[in-house]
This record gives sequence, structure tokens and C-alpha cells, in this order.
Amino acid sequence: VCVASAAGNRGVRHLQSAARMPEVTTDHLDEKQVQLLSEMCILIDENDLKIGADTKKNCHLNSNIDKGLLHRAFSVFIFNSEEKLLLQQRSDAKITFPGCFTNTCCSHPLHTDSELEEKDALGVRRAAQRRLGAELGIPMEQVTPDEMTYLTRIHYKAQSDGVWGEHEIDYILFVQKDVDLNPDPNEIKSHCYVSKEELKEMLEKAKRKELEITPWFSLIAETFLFTWWDNLQNLKQFMDHHKIHRM
Repeated sequence: VCVASAAGNRGVRHLQSAARMPEVTTDHLDEKQVQLLSEMCILIDENDLKIGADTKKNCHLNSNIDKGLLHRAFSVFIFNSEEKLLLQQRSDAKITFPGCFTNTCCSHPLHTDSELEEKDALGVRRAAQRRLGAELGIPMEQVTPDEMTYLTRIHYKAQSDGVWGEHEIDYILFVQKDVDLNPDPNEIKSHCYVSKEELKEMLEKAKRKELEITPWFSLIAETFLFTWWDNLQNLKQFMDHHKIHRM
């Protein structure tokens, strides 16, 4: 059973109207989430080579995605000492995929010196440490970049609604550690640890439209996740920093 975050998402106006609106207005969206739209993401080409920077807002508009705009991202999977996977349910305030269940943490490295560092994907791992703190309240010292295993990259595209979507090359980061959690309710509606069997049940429920799962988590779960999960103590064999899996 997922644990709801301490406070509800009060004052959130939903996105249903967005699909019908030709011009992009953020007036109806959550104020805190709108502020994050000014963050600068790292623009890349299809081979994950840096070509510039643009705002989170521009990177997530379907009108730009349709023109090929692509940015760098990451997905963190934290497993506890019992080998259960920490899931989060995105808050209703989120602009893309509100209320959807997903892996532990998904976000973007920013166009800053520390998060642009490409050697050993250090910039991406620093960004992951930052967002684990911001979203889940995990103390920075509890999950350091060197404790994250960078497995591989996945390139995917998905629409959230008529206006917003995702188009990312996503770095997959695995961590096995017991951590302290204090989720931000503006980011996370609920969270839970699941076994493989429990996740399989959730995936079946999603197929029956009984709950919603983010498209990237669904893709990863249907392809690689369970094999990696079976080999948490021996992940080196799956590390592939050359190939980008197109999904």
C-alpha cells in the first residue's frame, strides 16, 4: 500500500482544459511547478551529444517535441535491503503525467557546470542526488553519486496531454540502500516499496486502466527491469554505456 504524502495537493487546478487550448498558458497550473519550468535543460542530438540549452517548458511542449527537440534525463531506481523497489506516485500538481505511478525518481540534469560533467555520467548522477533530496527528502549524504550504478540509456517519446509531453534520452541509475524519506507533497502524492510480484500486479492493473503508470516506467518494466532486478548483486554485466536503446 502506498503512503500518501503528508499534505494534500490543495489548490491544484487540473490539466483537463489544457488539451483544448491552442495557446500555451500556465495560469491554471500549480505555481511551484510553473516556477520549475524556467530551469535550463541540456539539449542533445540523437546520439546524446550536447547541442545547447533550453527551458524545461520548451523541452516539454509537444509542439517543440514534434520538431525533434530532445533533452537529457535520468531515472533512478532505489531498492532497499529486502530488494524491494521504491515507487512514487506523481502529485496531481505535476505538469506532465500527474497522478501516475513511476520509479523512484525521474528528472533532468540542468545546464550547469556541475551537471554537465560527462565523464562517468557524473553530472547526471549529481543531478539525481539533487532531485532525490528535492522530491523524496533523502539526505544528500545518504545517496552519493558514487553509490549509483549507471547502467545504460533509453531514448523514448510520450505525450502527456495535448500540450505537454516528454522526449528524452534517459540515464538509468540503480541504487541499493535503505534511505530516510520525507517526500515533498507538491512533487509526490504517495510512495511505496514493492516486490517483483506486487509490481507485476500493478502493471496488470494499469493494463485494465485501474491505475496509471508513466510511459517510461512502463517501457523499462516491460523490457529490462526484472532481469536487472534479478541481478542486483551483479549489475556490471548489464552496464552498456555505448548503446542507446530506442523505445
